[in-house]
Amino acid sequence: MAGPIPHHFLIPLSVLIIVIFAFANAAIMVLVERKLCGHIQRRPGPFEVGPHGILQTAVDGLKLMGKQIIIPEGADGTLFRLAPILSFVPPIAALIVVPFSQRLQVRDLDIGVLFIMSLSAINVIALVIAGWASNNKYSLFGAIRAVAQAVAYEIPLLISLITIVLWVGSLRMGAIVEAQNGLWFVFTPMGFVAFLIYFITGIAETNRAPFDMPEAESELTAGFHTEYAGMGFGLFFLGEYTNMILVAAIATTLFLGGWHPLPFLTTMDTGFFATVITLLSFLVKAYGLLLVMIWIRWTFPRVRFDQLLNFCWKVLIPISLANLVVTALWLKSPFYG
Repeated sequence: MAGPIPHHFLIPLSVLIIVIFAFANAAIMVLVERKLCGHIQRRPGPFEVGPHGILQTAVDGLKLMGKQIIIPEGADGTLFRLAPILSFVPPIAALIVVPFSQRLQVRDLDIGVLFIMSLSAINVIALVIAGWASNNKYSLFGAIRAVAQAVAYEIPLLISLITIVLWVGSLRMGAIVEAQNGLWFVFTPMGFVAFLIYFITGIAETNRAPFDMPEAESELTAGFHTEYAGMGFGLFFLGEYTNMILVAAIATTLFLGGWHPLPFLTTMDTGFFATVITLLSFLVKAYGLLLVMIWIRWTFPRVRFDQLLNFCWKVLIPISLANLVVTALWLKSPFYG
């Protein structure tokens, strides 16, 4: 009988599973988004390749892999090739500390939240490198917008996460999920406000409409990835959808009870069936948030850039700071606990 998997094989195997999950997630979500936007805008979407168009994503992937990567004249070739990799690899690495279930987590780091936020910030560097190295004015404008947007929206995003970290007293993702055993933070007043702020800023962080100013097609052609084709564009595409599932997974972990199936039910079982149920519970919540993100994209028009920044600096940051102060006062009050 085969014994347990050796410890030194667990990390490479886990990373391989996460990479496969990231590719499968992108393939599925592209098809789901096309179908949803087709129904929202009263058009069928992809319908010709395979039954109801289910093979369209696979064909598009083969097309991208078969295209030649062309480096524009005057561009920095090294940075031009590096940018898509920097956009795709960090969100995959961040999934290492996401607790998909009680027993399905690669590493439960003591600084899990800080680890994820540090890696997610690299995406902005990737966009800046892509815009600068492309030797294209539209790409450069997109990179400038990405920096201004990230500087603004990462502040309320981090404050909303600090609110939960302050509440739990730990940066460990597993501890945050365990603290919601019986009551999810989203069902508390401070947790609900922090969740709304995080979700809005998460949409902006992933450059999704109505906050997709770095790649506004009607203004900047394609923004920071105007000059990219083939797998260069494909890696940016994969990076966007991996960032989306990362944002949804963080929201599920910190606000929606993580792997806990029901908000007011205490769950302690760790058997096989419990692991399956908790994994399905986590995925249902995360993909439910992804469907909301897609719904928002194809429903609301793109905002102006000054409106985007004013909304952050004048609305989200003051509310998130006030919510953090209220949370701190509540935790120190005699009524808590």
